[in-house]
Amino acid sequence: MARTPGQAARRDPDWEGVRLHVVSGKGGTGKTTLAAALALALAADGGRVLLIEVEGRQGIAELFGIAALPYEERRIASVARPQLGLPAGEGAPGEVFALAIDTEQALLEYLEMFYKLGRAGKALQKVGFVDFATTVAPGVRDVLLTGKACEASRRKGPDGRRRYDAVVMDAPPTGRITRFLNVNSEVAGLARIGPIHTQAQAVMRVLKSPETAVHLVTLLEEMPVQETVDGIDELREAKLPVGGVMVNLVRPPVLDAAAVAAVDGDHREDVALALGEAGLGGRSRKPETIRAAVEPLLDPLLEQAREHAERVELERARRADLQRLRLPTYELPLLGEGVDLGGLYRLAGELKRQGAA
Repeated sequence: MARTPGQAARRDPDWEGVRLHVVSGKGGTGKTTLAAALALALAADGGRVLLIEVEGRQGIAELFGIAALPYEERRIASVARPQLGLPAGEGAPGEVFALAIDTEQALLEYLEMFYKLGRAGKALQKVGFVDFATTVAPGVRDVLLTGKACEASRRKGPDGRRRYDAVVMDAPPTGRITRFLNVNSEVAGLARIGPIHTQAQAVMRVLKSPETAVHLVTLLEEMPVQETVDGIDELREAKLPVGGVMVNLVRPPVLDAAAVAAVDGDHREDVALALGEAGLGGRSRKPETIRAAVEPLLDPLLEQAREHAERVELERARRADLQRLRLPTYELPLLGEGVDLGGLYRLAGELKRQGAA
């Protein structure tokens, strides 16, 4: 079920019909990067995609090399298939919009929408009510953040069509993603009736519908994989729709399977002979001179081979853990030069090729 970098393009994406893609992952796995790449991939066929940030870190602005995002939906990229290394398609390029949700502004917007407070809402802001409300009742904060994403995913324009073909949310880390999304339980003790309760119920209807998928980003390392497994168990227990697993920073194996299996043997003489035949012993043809020249290289090379073989075996075990989840899995390569804008488009192309968009 895993798809690897460079795999042939799929005819159909895995998430046909999904409009709200929630991307979570353990800190340090590249969650924000892959959320942005997924937004680009979803837009590449001419769609309009909204990329939402909820943690206030301005990670999206940093990735795209733009100024800090305000609390308004703003176009940040135009994308066509050739930019992702894919064959050109029909129609115009797609567009990616971005929104950094500001909790304070979202609450004022909410108060105006449901209570028509107008200037009174501004007064509440001045006396610190907004900070008080979202600190004392963190469930309200989550209702506001998820509510904005759900509203955007279902918003329609004057022509009756959906404003966005898809919404991608760069969500909180795996450790708290279920609680963040399961806002109904958070607000149950705060408001059993009224607009807040109604809003929470409406949000949960979207989040638990087939139009939503929660994707988790991980690495082929023990702690991120275990947190992914635990996170998926929690999502399933809460009856939230689990999406796919995005494995980031995947390094290609340098040694083939036979070399990995043989690395623990005594190959010192074989390696010395190979180095000599490669010309690393200098111009001399005397065996003792060649051996003296390559001798300092043997221990470091053999140690590197052992370390590489150990890493390959550990990654193989982590892949097996992920395969047992029986979910679509996408592997994204480690980019040696780091993730600049070009790298972001490359990752988007990989997601597109592997069927994630």
